[in-house]
Amino acid sequence: MSVTHPDTTIPQFEVESTPGQSGIGEAAGAYWERIKGGDLGALPAVIGALVLAIVFGVLQPDSFLTNQNFANLLNQGAAIMVLAMGMVFVLLLGEIDLSAGFTAGTGAAILGVTLTEHNWAWPLALIAALVTGVAIGYTIALLVARLGIPSFVVSLAYFLGLQGAMLLIIGEGGTIPIRSSAILDVMNKNMPVAVGWLFAAIVIAGFAAATYLAIQRRRRAGLPAAALSVWAAKVIGLAVIVIVAVFLLSQERQRPNAPIVIQGVPWVVPLVTALVVALSFLLTRTGFGRHVYAVGGNAEAARRAGINVPGIKTYCFILGSTMAIVAGILLASRDNSVSPTTGGAQTLLYAVGAAVIGGTSLFGGRGRVYDAITGGLVVAIIANGLPLVTEKSGVQFIINGLVLLLAASVDAISRRRAAATGR
Repeated sequence: MSVTHPDTTIPQFEVESTPGQSGIGEAAGAYWERIKGGDLGALPAVIGALVLAIVFGVLQPDSFLTNQNFANLLNQGAAIMVLAMGMVFVLLLGEIDLSAGFTAGTGAAILGVTLTEHNWAWPLALIAALVTGVAIGYTIALLVARLGIPSFVVSLAYFLGLQGAMLLIIGEGGTIPIRSSAILDVMNKNMPVAVGWLFAAIVIAGFAAATYLAIQRRRRAGLPAAALSVWAAKVIGLAVIVIVAVFLLSQERQRPNAPIVIQGVPWVVPLVTALVVALSFLLTRTGFGRHVYAVGGNAEAARRAGINVPGIKTYCFILGSTMAIVAGILLASRDNSVSPTTGGAQTLLYAVGAAVIGGTSLFGGRGRVYDAITGGLVVAIIANGLPLVTEKSGVQFIINGLVLLLAASVDAISRRRAAATGR
């Protein structure tokens, strides 16, 4: 029995082209056909981000549309984006990990204790936290993939158990300060302006080279490939976004005559970018990634095709928990401390919402790592803009719930549409 899965070698807006195609026009037409067929991808997230930015910008132009708030937006969304990246691997299997938020908190707690109370060097403390993430993901996977316990039940048990572990590590009501400058600088320091522009050039050139070489490889193999006009349009579009973002971040963000100067791209931006590139390569350019899509699309068919389904699930849960630890470290860096609430509250819901809003299906088999970025941007805009518009927590909770419900509804409708059209 053969196993089918999405063609992950061609990005979202890239369509297969033959010498007779007219490039961008054909690409746009094919993309529209995919939308009508139910494959919306990240389109709802992109539209949502633009609409929310316009709404909050109109309602609070003096506070929302500022360079300082733009930088705050990136810092607020970074941990959620990283947590959502790991969640994408789990959701692609059609599984769920409800413990991811407190996995992040547990990793942050171990980092804080080893750094502050035991005076470990920060690389050792970082390794200890990451090993904890691997152990948590592995034990969850054993129960889910080997014993067959539903992931909802297992991760709910870990959700409760890890809260208790955090209380034992930190102490009830306690707070552990983070004093390592290497950890704190990730979320609290910015690149020099010149380095920020160099980073922008590397991102644009790297994207252009990688996508161009992919086109050439497909053509040499006799496979359909995107037209060069489509490639050029995508490179120009990315270049415009990156250049505008770096330009805004390079401006002085303090009030005039302030005693300190704050400008430049936050250091967390290249970290998140590196994670996106590495995990996207893993998911779209390796046999492991193809097996993940196969298992998520039809686990039984994947098993009959010779794929080690329990092994794939194990690696995905380990990746999810490890990325949760990285997110917890970012949370600790941003807050300058770790408390029993780190990774709690709405952290998990925001991460799941970011993945789903970005285009990852709750039913498995469909999604990309960069879905976490587009969806995380929407979540960050909501979390950043709502408090500026209303201070009522009740209204904020209701709106967050409605956004998550809307994303799940779009996912269900698009999947039903895709099934009806045979896509």
